[in-house]
Amino acid sequence: MLPLHRHVRPFRRDADTKRHSYKMKNLVEELRWRGMIQDIMPGTEEKLAEGPQAAYVGFDPTADSLHIGHLVSIMILKHLQMCGHKPFALVGGATGMIGDPSMKSAERNLLDEDTLNHNVECIRRQLGRFLDFDSDAPGKAELVNNYDWMKDYSFINFIRDIGKHITVNYMMAKDSVKKRLSDESREGMSFTEFSYQLMQGYDFLYLYQHHNCILQLGGSDQWGNITTGSELIRRMLGKEAFALTCPLIKKADGTKFGKTEKGNIWLDPEKTSPYEFYQFWLNASDEDAERFIKIFTMLDRETVEALIEEHRADPGQRKLQQTLAREITIMCHGEQEYENAVAASRMLFGNSTSEALRRLDEKTFLAVFSGVPTFDVAAGELPCGIIEFLAEKTSVFPSKGECRKMIQGGGVSVNKDKVGGIDRVIGPGDIMDGKYILVQKGKKNYFIINII
Repeated sequence: MLPLHRHVRPFRRDADTKRHSYKMKNLVEELRWRGMIQDIMPGTEEKLAEGPQAAYVGFDPTADSLHIGHLVSIMILKHLQMCGHKPFALVGGATGMIGDPSMKSAERNLLDEDTLNHNVECIRRQLGRFLDFDSDAPGKAELVNNYDWMKDYSFINFIRDIGKHITVNYMMAKDSVKKRLSDESREGMSFTEFSYQLMQGYDFLYLYQHHNCILQLGGSDQWGNITTGSELIRRMLGKEAFALTCPLIKKADGTKFGKTEKGNIWLDPEKTSPYEFYQFWLNASDEDAERFIKIFTMLDRETVEALIEEHRADPGQRKLQQTLAREITIMCHGEQEYENAVAASRMLFGNSTSEALRRLDEKTFLAVFSGVPTFDVAAGELPCGIIEFLAEKTSVFPSKGECRKMIQGGGVSVNKDKVGGIDRVIGPGDIMDGKYILVQKGKKNYFIINII
């Protein structure tokens, strides 16, 4: 049996000191086999091999939740910590007020301070599910907010101290700037956005000086901003700083990763239910699942390669998708929510129970049965005989005769309980969450009755 739960542990507890310690591993080698390196500055791997180093990734707090588009950066920080280095998560409370032009076709709406503070706190809590912020290890993660060092920095001092070291020619040469300026359908770029790369460059300088951060990590669209920071450090301090980016993830069919008809797949369970989150990964194509299992789980190389081999031998079992969905759902939402998502998934295949159905929260219930036909029945119409309920009060059946025949054949269920006979009465006790009754006709046909 394949050992599906073999993880590389991010830290181990020393039995004598009761302190966490991190195992030094080759981060670049780990990221490379997982397909998580796009660009890397020369000397980065050698610098990391010298011993524990501090590195950071920036997160833009434009919403009060991260989404799965951020997961690659989060996983890189997680691997960084696992390999014995110290991760810093920078939340851009200051740069979030500006807006990053990278890969954007239009300027963002600027957020007020209260909204940004709320977003920062929400992101802090989400990152805590992936990174160790709380141990006493030297490599514990830290969260920093660039608003803390930018809020009292006057414009005059900033352009005098920082701006003079980076030329306009250097900034104009960045792809993110050139693409915006060459797009004739747009109005160009404001000075506000143009200044973003200089502010991000200063973040790198600040973290280098105050936290000894020698490496910035991020998506490949951030390469220009990251190298501006390393260049600023070189020009102002005469020191060397490093950069590593990961590729932007796309699905095999060329569509954007992390987007559905409903929009982003969020890490916040209130925005995207754990069931919908689980289903996103479960429905990955075979080709995508082979890439995603490397990027979005902590399973080791031996386990991943064995899984891929097993999946290729019998793709119909969808072992790769099941493992991917389990690992990332547990990591993001916990074991119990994963179990709930699996139980919810079984609802559509007729092998679940009334008890399991009633345990579903309303949001998950509606997500599981999204798109099924619905009917409204007034609460005052209950109690009501089953045949009248299904053939007259609703149109689950076109006629009483067909309804009677299928009930007698054992083909009708209410709330996952099979209807035992035509004398069954639908009453208030059948209402779930004070408003729903679920009817199943045959193996695959479901109907939601809204009690109004």
